[in-house]
Amino acid sequence: MIEKIKDLMAEVETFAVDTKEKAEELRLKYLSKKGILNEIFAEFKKVKPEEKREYGQKINSLKTLVESKIAAAQEALEDQLSKPNDLDITLPGPNHNLGSHHPITMVKNEIIEIFSRLGFTVAEGQEIEDDYHNFTALNFPPEHPARDMQDTFFIETNPDILLRTHTSGGQVRVMEKQQPPIRVLVPGRVFRNEAVSARSHCIFHQIEGLYIDKNVSFADLKQTLMYFAKEFYGEKTEIRLRPSYFPFTEPSAEMDVSCSICGGKGCGICKNSGWLEILGCGMVHPNVLRNCGIDPEVYSGFAFGMGIERTAMLRYGVTDIRMFFENDMKFLSRFKY
Repeated sequence: MIEKIKDLMAEVETFAVDTKEKAEELRLKYLSKKGILNEIFAEFKKVKPEEKREYGQKINSLKTLVESKIAAAQEALEDQLSKPNDLDITLPGPNHNLGSHHPITMVKNEIIEIFSRLGFTVAEGQEIEDDYHNFTALNFPPEHPARDMQDTFFIETNPDILLRTHTSGGQVRVMEKQQPPIRVLVPGRVFRNEAVSARSHCIFHQIEGLYIDKNVSFADLKQTLMYFAKEFYGEKTEIRLRPSYFPFTEPSAEMDVSCSICGGKGCGICKNSGWLEILGCGMVHPNVLRNCGIDPEVYSGFAFGMGIERTAMLRYGVTDIRMFFENDMKFLSRFKY
């Protein structure tokens, strides 16, 4: 019997009393009318007279241990409830950092907004394109050297399917479905098999514009691009058009803007030339119009295209194009819409 009481005391000492419910559970188990202590007291009558003293001391020790355990737990719980709440509900809540648009999205939206004032709408092309819409319809004959201007990702099992190298295929699809007048922008992601470096990437974004109507001239192209340059880079911006070559336009040109960093005086950004190349443009080639079912004897038009990453690099002074693709939150947090 003495060993039994010792086991019960060990059980009480290890009993976790961390809630009111646990304290009540301990009280009922040992101190209630049907509890363990009452059972032990009932057996006390059967103890030999010479053992009653020791047995009685052990019973009292067990009872005292249970009562002190319950009392200590109740006191601790009351102290916990009486402590002042450290939470001040009148204080403002914690600040949460809000996300923002990606700089590429911001520049794209600004370009679209500027040209929308001139009546341009937006059309979406498809990133997986066929050879006809990406090359042939744009006056790239089969085996023509001009196809080497763009290193292409072809689908190995079907060389007629590729990842688009420019968004011009979207312009072709618009011309196939819609008769002039056409005034449309085609933004999107494009792919070229190029080495990734600080100045180039195998994935980048373009936005191309197309205007087809009667009596559209190169002067209309120049005035449109001048309006864009002044709206995007500032009223003091100047432009210049240099002769160039693209299979889908004739005549073709590269457009430069005066460097906004040095004001055209020459700096490291513009390589001391005072000018920055931002886009290619030209009058839509008659063959492209014919391929799309538009009579070049009746209609004419111009097209232009620019890389959004390059435009964003010039706008924000970013020197490494790879930063736009690395999802660096420290870098991206610099841009607010």
